[in-house]
Amino acid sequence: MSSLPIVAIIGRPNVGKSTLVNRLAGSLDAIVHDEPGVTRDRTYRQAFWQDRDFLVVDTGGLIFEDETEFLPLIREQVMAALAEASAAIFVVNGQTGLAPADEEIANWLRPQKIPFFLAVNKCESETQGLSQAAEFWQLGLGEPVPISSIHGNGTGELLDLLIAALPSVEALPEEPETKVAIVGRPNVGKSSLLNALVGEKRAIVSPISGTTRDAIDMLVERNGKTYRLIDTAGIRKKKNVNYGVEFFGINRAFKAIRRSDVVLLVVDAIDGITEQDQKLAGRIEEEGRACIIVVNKWDAIEKDSLTIYEYERTVKNRLYFVDWAPAMFVSALTGKRVDKILDMVDNAAQEHQRRIQTSVINEVLEEAVRWHSPPSNRQGRQGKIYYGTQVRSQPPTIALFVNDPKRFNENYRRYVERQFREQLGFTSTPIKLLWRGKKVRDVDSPSANRAVKV
Repeated sequence: MSSLPIVAIIGRPNVGKSTLVNRLAGSLDAIVHDEPGVTRDRTYRQAFWQDRDFLVVDTGGLIFEDETEFLPLIREQVMAALAEASAAIFVVNGQTGLAPADEEIANWLRPQKIPFFLAVNKCESETQGLSQAAEFWQLGLGEPVPISSIHGNGTGELLDLLIAALPSVEALPEEPETKVAIVGRPNVGKSSLLNALVGEKRAIVSPISGTTRDAIDMLVERNGKTYRLIDTAGIRKKKNVNYGVEFFGINRAFKAIRRSDVVLLVVDAIDGITEQDQKLAGRIEEEGRACIIVVNKWDAIEKDSLTIYEYERTVKNRLYFVDWAPAMFVSALTGKRVDKILDMVDNAAQEHQRRIQTSVINEVLEEAVRWHSPPSNRQGRQGKIYYGTQVRSQPPTIALFVNDPKRFNENYRRYVERQFREQLGFTSTPIKLLWRGKKVRDVDSPSANRAVKV
């Protein structure tokens, strides 16, 4: 995908750029909300027309004569998008007509060395569309194409013009990639970590909480492997979240966890582990995703030879939902230990996909039962484990066939899970045990005509 031609979508705020991106990509990934400045970073979506595949890049609303927070950073992101683009679509608002900001962008675009196309958006009526678009001839950028991103009117004509200007690319086979979501509370350094991993300023970094609103995908290649890094909006408590942009951004973050292979849970070394960090850890475990705890801002902590071990114990105790996840102590600001993170991601992804032979699983079960017999209920009836087998991976899931699941309390279930981890590893990934009731005569496995030896 990284070799596909890139098309940058640019324009002033609130002209419908994200709606057009959703239309071209055939998805609702880009956040659309009736408020200027919703999109800040540049985000990538795959699109196709006829027989051509390409990437569309959504960018923040471009304003030149304003130096308030974010706007200079947004301009920097738009310029970066144009630098890597093969073509650009300049989106204007046909309902409000030609604006001075449109003329400023047009003047800025003329010296650019890539083809660009003028899309007059919000022309919902096909009969009025031509008259709405006519005003934009005076920009001197060629023929204005009336479109409706919401209804799709005119987008086919726009795409016909676009793909004729794109460089030809041989169809490439889809490369396997590891999807890595970067999640955490606001202002813990997620975007700084992304930039440190990527080695370029792909996401806006700012000390103001809530800078990142979209989930931003970034492809990174390293040692022949491809990683899709997904930066997400900072996740706050529900009572602190207003409906609107932040609400949508948080939902994107939860979706990012769901579609990832490995989650980097970023926590602030200065603030320590908070209740919200715990809830995020619970969400990761609930979704069954591999996890690495990234303790950021470690450079700001006064420490001695014991500090890291004491902090690690605290992290494990507080984030008990993911106590199986390794902790990495880094500084995204200085880059210290950041280069080790993708090595840990490789290991976590491997563990997440791991499969264990049935014979090995039953050896672990026999050893576990030998050391600690299953409990008995009040009537003196003891639980029996017939056999176990792995039924799926991502995360590794093991079905245990027993005489009665109710006879195995939570303590014993945790004990069995602990034995699997101690004997087989499974670092960085949750494992799920499915306790299935099965009568002896119903057990059809050749190795399971008896209960596991006690």
